[in-house]
Amino acid sequence: MAEGPTHDLLIVGAGPVGLALALALKEAGLDIVLADARPREAVGADPRVLALAHGTRLTLERLGVWSGLAATPIRSIHISQQGSLGRTLLEAAEHELPALGYVASAGALAAALRHAVDAAGIPVLDETEVANLAPGRDEVIASLAGPGAPATTLRARLAACAEGGMQPGDPNVVEHDYGQHALIAHVEVAGGHRHTAFERFTAEGPVALLPDGQGYALVHVARPDSADALLALDDAAYLARLQALFGHRVHLQAVRGRLRYPLLLRYRRQAVGERTVWLGNAAQTLHPVAGQGFNLALRDVWALAETLLRRGGDPGSADTLAAYAGARGLDRLGTIRFTDTLVRVFSNDFAPLRHARGAALLALDLLPPLRHFVARRMMFGARAWP
Repeated sequence: MAEGPTHDLLIVGAGPVGLALALALKEAGLDIVLADARPREAVGADPRVLALAHGTRLTLERLGVWSGLAATPIRSIHISQQGSLGRTLLEAAEHELPALGYVASAGALAAALRHAVDAAGIPVLDETEVANLAPGRDEVIASLAGPGAPATTLRARLAACAEGGMQPGDPNVVEHDYGQHALIAHVEVAGGHRHTAFERFTAEGPVALLPDGQGYALVHVARPDSADALLALDDAAYLARLQALFGHRVHLQAVRGRLRYPLLLRYRRQAVGERTVWLGNAAQTLHPVAGQGFNLALRDVWALAETLLRRGGDPGSADTLAAYAGARGLDRLGTIRFTDTLVRVFSNDFAPLRHARGAALLALDLLPPLRHFVARRMMFGARAWP
């Protein structure tokens, strides 16, 4: 069996999360290698959009990739629920910021990060599957497969898994099926979006319109049977259904590119193991409500990089990984619970709860300190990071 060299860090997954970690550590003096099962061009072709919080922009600026990224600012967020009074409006100007967040193509972000990683001379093994990780006392032994693999095995002092890996039945994995699917699409709008995002809560789940270029990126959450029916509609009929959800707030003109995917909450109770750390979707998969998934992942990436830089020495030591886990526990679990609570509280049509939600949205609109807290939570996480 062929055997490759020993590296300091193996990053499994060369999507935005794995690439960001490599870039954050480019000056650390570590021997880093990435492996990804996909062809290089596949990651850059990702059709999804990402909601990037203001804190995420700061990190991407530090990584040197923000200035070349096409991102649409979100300067206002209008939050309401169907069939009830009460709404709130979050404004970037209230916080003296250029935007509360941004919308960018996942593929474009991955391409920008990959270009920077290549320029830094960090090797990426494309079309290389990491079939197994076997942690030992001093290193992790990775079994590789695929045309991009230069050897059958690869050794590293630390493995950072940024893609996949959460298996049903794993006692370290918590899973909850929300019984919802998300429809995503691009929507054209009359008069422009004016950099205003809409989050509209319905009995089946939230419906969000996020400014994206000249139109909106749509995330429409519904029950699986409703998603079937909505996908069966032609574009004109679906657009009419969507317009009815938002009323007079916005005038939608066209819709294209509808896709769907099921929504699960899945997360690891412990995101570190023996010489292994899990990040991004390998650590947690969140509901898209409030757009927290990638933002949480990037905070984890930055904290891990800071921990490795600050502590030095063996990057996979138990003490180093424990320090990282301790630093991230509050924000990670707090964000998971915050997102999960929003889904459970707002995705039903129980009348008393519906009225309470309306009152809560009204209170949020009338109480600037509470509104400020919620906005900072969405921008910087549970610790109002950084």
